[in-house]
Amino acid sequence: MAGLIPQAFIDDLLSRVDIVDVIDKRVKLKKTGKNYSALCPFHTEKSPSFSVEPDKQFYYCFGCGAGGNALGFVMDYERMEFPQAVEALAGDYGIEVPREEGEQHSKKAHENKKVFDILESANQYYQLQLRKHPAKKTAVDYLKTRGLTGQIAMHFGIGYAPPGWDNLLKTLDTGDGEIEQMLKAGLLIKREQDEKQQREGQYDRFRDRIMFPIRDSRGRVLGFGGRVLTDEKPKYLNSPETPVYHKGNELYGLYEAKRSNSKLKRFIIVEGYMDVLALAQHGITYAVATLGTATSDTHLTRLFRLAPDVIYCFDGDAAGRTAAWRGLEATLPILQDGRQVRFLFLPEGEDPDTLIRKIGQDRFSALIDNATPLANFFFEHLSEDIDINAIDGKAKLSSLAIPLLRKLPEGIYRQLMLDKLAEIASVSSQSIETMISKSAAKATPSAPQEPAPPSYDDIPEYGAEHSDYPSAPDFRRRGARPSPPKPQKAASKSPGLKAIELLLLRPEIALDAKPDEQLLRENGDQYTDLLLELIELVQHTPTIETYTLLGHFYGTTVGNELTQLIKNEKITPHEGVASEFLYLIDTLTADARKKRTKKEIMEQIRPKLKSSQDPI
Repeated sequence: MAGLIPQAFIDDLLSRVDIVDVIDKRVKLKKTGKNYSALCPFHTEKSPSFSVEPDKQFYYCFGCGAGGNALGFVMDYERMEFPQAVEALAGDYGIEVPREEGEQHSKKAHENKKVFDILESANQYYQLQLRKHPAKKTAVDYLKTRGLTGQIAMHFGIGYAPPGWDNLLKTLDTGDGEIEQMLKAGLLIKREQDEKQQREGQYDRFRDRIMFPIRDSRGRVLGFGGRVLTDEKPKYLNSPETPVYHKGNELYGLYEAKRSNSKLKRFIIVEGYMDVLALAQHGITYAVATLGTATSDTHLTRLFRLAPDVIYCFDGDAAGRTAAWRGLEATLPILQDGRQVRFLFLPEGEDPDTLIRKIGQDRFSALIDNATPLANFFFEHLSEDIDINAIDGKAKLSSLAIPLLRKLPEGIYRQLMLDKLAEIASVSSQSIETMISKSAAKATPSAPQEPAPPSYDDIPEYGAEHSDYPSAPDFRRRGARPSPPKPQKAASKSPGLKAIELLLLRPEIALDAKPDEQLLRENGDQYTDLLLELIELVQHTPTIETYTLLGHFYGTTVGNELTQLIKNEKITPHEGVASEFLYLIDTLTADARKKRTKKEIMEQIRPKLKSSQDPI
């Protein structure tokens, strides 16, 4: 689709993705302290100098100087132009890329930040109630009966929504727009107007429930699940869809699994919050759960980026096997070579929570190790009620299997599945291949040719007509993506350079700056223009973060310089950053003022000097 990609979408995309996931999918990372390291993919080296910082969502190579955020990495690694990289990164997360259609996109990132903030405040409130509220005993006793320790409760951020209609509302509402944000976040419900009582207002969505925060892969709270402690219905109540929470894209426990495992080897998909917690309590820390939806290709793509093995865990009854089959169908299109999917069917009446408490970690792990491979389940399920020894049974099995096998990606696994079908049907693999080809042609007998998607050369360069950031013409990406920058000599620490380093460290410090732009541009510091542009960008978008700020400069010489500058500032203590930044602005201003005064004096005495030099 032609058109500009809204900056708000790019900022929101960068806030959703986890740079560790993005890079680890392409370059295998190793945990080193709080960061990750690897051999740099942009130059040849024998020892790792490539570092990824999850906290800053930033990567940097100390050897060649390459660095940036997740989007910059995709551009450099895949050798993509900017629009292609956005499409690729969004596609990994199942997100459609919009094109600029108006001003409705420009406020999205800022509004989402407010929603995230109120959700985190609610999360802190619920956790506090589990420790302090007078009615906490009921909640604590329930968790104990389920065998959960305080350590697990803390690890997953479990909380308690106490009885009452407006506890959260009263606590978080300070009269500064919190009610609007709580409604957007799904924390409150609007009262239905009563013609007799004329009641208005809103009340807490979650009351007298155990609270399970639902986090994204970076740990931000997106919503909640609440388990009732009374006979009230429903038993489990979940947050509704919100601007930041889309249940079809998220997995409960994924963030915690990543925290507990430096290198994940497999995931087990279960059905509920308590299943995830019970397994973690017993040492199986790689369980995740869908949030009231069937497992989708989006879920599976996210899991396969982190581990090659996925195990579905379902009850062994008819409903469990039906759910397992739906999972299998979702898996087929993304089952590339090297990926493994298996199915663990539990005894009827058991779920992971109850079973692991009966048999313990070792025996449950053994069940996982011996789970049914996808190929076995595939042919067993399709062969039910079919006599595969009869000719018509073989034909029926083939007719059922071929449309499904056609969904598998090309590769060795696909060929082995076709060979297995050929063996069961007592025909040659070539015959099965022929039937697969005919099935594919029959699926779209005379479908009209889709128009080719526009070339990225036909799409206006991002920012070519973007005017959300006035007076900053150099913010945007231009032309072809340059090669990763070569190491540069350290620049002298002018006040302007030092101020830029501090601003990159904590962008919010620029919000209090009130520079005299006209005066500052007279001080002669080579970094003044860039500093003023950065200040303007931060003040225009107060919630901007470092990695998003850098994103505005990708593809420019300035962007390469900023990438290296962010690694330089290591001296100023955190609490002194803001004051030193303002001091540097004052220093630059004072220098400019001195130069202006000197210039004014020279202009005054220049006529006199000229007069004294005239011949008599």
